[in-house]
Amino acid sequence: MSETNSEPEPNTVPDVTPTRRAVLRTAGLIALAGSTAAAAACSPSSETGTAPTTPAGSPSPSRSTAASPSISPTAAESSATARKSASAAPSGPSVATSRVPVGGGVILQAGYVVTQPSKGSYKAFTSTCTHMACTVTEVARGVIHCNCHGSEFSIKDGSVVNPPAARPLEEFKTTVSNGNVFVKE
Repeated sequence: MSETNSEPEPNTVPDVTPTRRAVLRTAGLIALAGSTAAAAACSPSSETGTAPTTPAGSPSPSRSTAASPSISPTAAESSATARKSASAAPSGPSVATSRVPVGGGVILQAGYVVTQPSKGSYKAFTSTCTHMACTVTEVARGVIHCNCHGSEFSIKDGSVVNPPAARPLEEFKTTVSNGNVFVKE
């Protein structure tokens, strides 16, 4: 009877270098798992505490492995739903539209100024003055005012109205949804 040595030889390392295909497959599965989890977290069933159900007649989600990845139609649909719901629900710093006066604005603690130059038109700018990096202190009479050295900026486009600041305030995009103005960071 011969003995079989099941221990690896000393100083040898098994070759576990992944192929490019295996790396890409794993990355795709991780991305899919993340978007599916996000969709599940945002689904109505997660709010009620009930387990999600699969509609009758539709295929149930299948498990996938690194060796044989498979994406069920249900998972692909969940991924698309997650992307749509993420783009439909704005996020970021926000303020109620009712708090932003026409011809004025509001300074948010998150580092932004939200203005309403004309009724229903909202703009967002950084609240950091471009002169000496002080935080602006007031929005009134159509300008954003910095008390440090008197610089003033237009609520329409952030341009310098009164020096010593030489550069305009950085502008950010806004989205209005459900009575709130959201700043897109």
